[in-house]
Amino acid sequence: MPKVLTVVQARRGSSRLPDKVTLDLMGATLLERMVERVIAAKLSGSVVVAIPESPENDPLEGICKNRQWPCFRGSENDLLDRHYQAAKAFDADIVLKIPSDVPLIDPKVIDLVVQYYLNHTQDFDFVSNLHPPTWPDGMDVEVMPMPILETAWKEATKPHEREHTTPFIWDQPHRFRIGNVAWDSGLDYSMSHRFTIDYPEDYSFIRTVYEALYPTKPMFGLDDILQLLDKNPDIYQINAAFAGVNWYRNHVEDLQTVRKDQTKNI
Repeated sequence: MPKVLTVVQARRGSSRLPDKVTLDLMGATLLERMVERVIAAKLSGSVVVAIPESPENDPLEGICKNRQWPCFRGSENDLLDRHYQAAKAFDADIVLKIPSDVPLIDPKVIDLVVQYYLNHTQDFDFVSNLHPPTWPDGMDVEVMPMPILETAWKEATKPHEREHTTPFIWDQPHRFRIGNVAWDSGLDYSMSHRFTIDYPEDYSFIRTVYEALYPTKPMFGLDDILQLLDKNPDIYQINAAFAGVNWYRNHVEDLQTVRKDQTKNI
């Protein structure tokens, strides 16, 4: 069987919400709660937390040691290099990218995307549930074989390709075979529901969801969140103003496969 490795990249520095990965969620850090959910997936394989080498990130390595989670340290700003070097160090055959700012990620969604890739290894070079997006923002899963990640690492030169790890691959559908797992609900919540964290309002929203669902069902899923929001529309409103805000907004002119209506400015 090929060796599957999930790389979760995390760092303490954040201009909009400093130290967001160490914010509290039900008695543990946001990073811990998020990694717990990744590990709970049946197909996430080995999970490594990849952090920058800078001393300010030493506490994140401490968290990993306390939880006995593998930790890799690499480049501060070249996340493609950090991702690749981590995958290389752990001798991965198949590499997953799941960001550290998605603490509501559903383990079943991870399994769905990975299983689709495993069922179509001869058909696709890259599989995600993001191109085009349909899932709520914050259910991000990307899967690729090591040779494709290595190609990106060797050839990517543009700043956004190095910073965001995978655009070199998914933004070249003429070169790479891109697979996508659409949400089977038939809905598109990618611009209306925000389950990721970048602003204080996001933290308030995520903390409220955890407080409502975690005590009785720690590994709550997407359906549980949506049912909660249906019953409590005031929770949805906490960070609704930021729905649709993503990193694409600063690179629309650089990306070939992203439309202007797939992002918004604040």
